[in-house]
Amino acid sequence: MDYILNTPYIIKIITALFLILIVNRKSGNLIAAIISGTLLLALWCGHGLASMLSISWVRISSWGNIFLVIAIFQVIWLSSMMDKSGVMKDLVAIVKKSISRRAGLAVLPALIGWLPMPGGALFSAPMVEEMDDGKELNPLLKTKINYWFRHIWEYWWPLYPGVLLAIDMTKLPVWQFISLQLPLSLFAIAGGIFFLLRKVPVDLKISGKKDNYQNIKVFIELIMPILMVIIVYIFVSIVFPGLSKKSQYIPVILGLCFSLGTLQIQRPLSAGVLKDIILSKNTLKLVVIVIFIRIYGAFIESPLPDGTFLMSAVRDELAMWHIPVLVIIMLIPFISGLSTGLAVGFVGASFPIVINLLGPNPPLADLLSYTVLAYGFGFTGMMLSPVHVCHLVTIEYFKTNLNESMLRIIKPSLFVIGGSIFMSIAAHIIAS
Repeated sequence: MDYILNTPYIIKIITALFLILIVNRKSGNLIAAIISGTLLLALWCGHGLASMLSISWVRISSWGNIFLVIAIFQVIWLSSMMDKSGVMKDLVAIVKKSISRRAGLAVLPALIGWLPMPGGALFSAPMVEEMDDGKELNPLLKTKINYWFRHIWEYWWPLYPGVLLAIDMTKLPVWQFISLQLPLSLFAIAGGIFFLLRKVPVDLKISGKKDNYQNIKVFIELIMPILMVIIVYIFVSIVFPGLSKKSQYIPVILGLCFSLGTLQIQRPLSAGVLKDIILSKNTLKLVVIVIFIRIYGAFIESPLPDGTFLMSAVRDELAMWHIPVLVIIMLIPFISGLSTGLAVGFVGASFPIVINLLGPNPPLADLLSYTVLAYGFGFTGMMLSPVHVCHLVTIEYFKTNLNESMLRIIKPSLFVIGGSIFMSIAAHIIAS
């Protein structure tokens, strides 16, 4: 029994993740799968019933979680309103007139990727589905394309909390961090095109008559609700920075409020339609999934019964096994990303460890090299995580299988891994 309890923490984390995959595959119930993985991890890490209830309640009742839930509700409402008002159909139609279906399947989730909103893949999923109006494509392929291209900017786009946290922890100037990380987006795009988009049949022609000026004008009008989120987010972050410090989701919530209002002015919906959107059972189900993911994340981030943190314990295990520091700098962010499914989660859990391993006042060449390496591996772990909100809501939307979707993401993820290693070497050479 003691042997089981003393199992290395890294094995406990990976086993809990595998349990989530197994239960989901057998039951088809994401909520049951996440609860199972959470209970196994919590009990195996030594938490008693009182500790488990306390950690869960602190996470559920925290202002950060409350604001997150509000933002998730708003994202789903905005997506539903754009659908019911016909904006989504018109947006897809204008994209079809301007570019091929293959390109449009990537462009639409990439467009939503500029928005730093949680669960954004759920927002773009209906657009991807609308691009396939003939229902010719495999739902699993649409799941992967939507999920992958939704995240191609999150390596450097400074509206994302994970990017901002990484900039703060590394103390790198914003321009330097963006210059360092931007190539990772290019590797992600290349991987997505090569392994995902190539499976979409090439259109013989673009539907409709091309009128670039008119198309651009209509496109801007249609994405105005989306632009409102970005504009308000930037305005609030600059003019009222204190709000962002209270919660990273407040600027997003305010932006979504303006966006919902803008859409209702542009294309008003009746009170009955709005009521159906607000009270939708599917919306509530998705929010419940997010809440249980957050509870799982709380056990990754909270102190263990002996007061140490889980990722610190994993670092100590790797050091005890004489794993080289360079490998630890790759593994800790990857495991953090895999176990949290959040960029801000893997940055918050792993970057203090990575920076500590570099020692005080590390040379710029080392800091740049290990930052892009750690972020690339952490982000890849996040993309492969079975508890990533965007992945789960996309799978729920297209009714596909979590295990199969994760396996099909491995190949483009290796492109990003290769890109982060290449950029790590290049950054070290240039800065030396």
